[in-house]
Amino acid sequence: MKSKPITAIFPGSFDPITNGHLDVIRRGNTLFDRLIIAVGQNPGKHELFSKAERVEMIRLLVSDMPRITVESYDCLTVEFAKQKNAQVMLRGLRNLTDVEYEFQLAMTNRTVAGIETVFVMTSEEYGYVNSTIVRQLAILGGDVSKLIPASVYEQLRHKLQKNPHPINIDVPE
Repeated sequence: MKSKPITAIFPGSFDPITNGHLDVIRRGNTLFDRLIIAVGQNPGKHELFSKAERVEMIRLLVSDMPRITVESYDCLTVEFAKQKNAQVMLRGLRNLTDVEYEFQLAMTNRTVAGIETVFVMTSEEYGYVNSTIVRQLAILGGDVSKLIPASVYEQLRHKLQKNPHPINIDVPE
């Protein structure tokens, strides 16, 4: 008896995509028959890269992974998952703070939309990295070259050379 192929989505704003995100993507690529990187927008954050720029950056990074596609969306994540017939949502966990938030989100998604969540722990070296920190450091002149892929770093440098203060910095409370 042949099992049904499993499609998963890995949603996020990916602004910018980090080495931690790529770590989760590589692992997800081995777990699922099809993985859709779902590039969305977080209304609570200021964008550095447009959605189209983020999609293109990620497509280049995963071009050697044929079972992965990259798409943007403008609806609820669970609605996008339903449109794509995804059975699973892939999420990365970095630390205990993520666990509480992600657990609550996973329970809500399962209750509201019937979609399961699979968690993947990031590698130790990426446990502290997130896009907000990368944006803050880069805008303030810090070196983020070890936190993001080289191609993304070049695009980030180019963007900040053109406009050194492109957004208000998201400051954690």
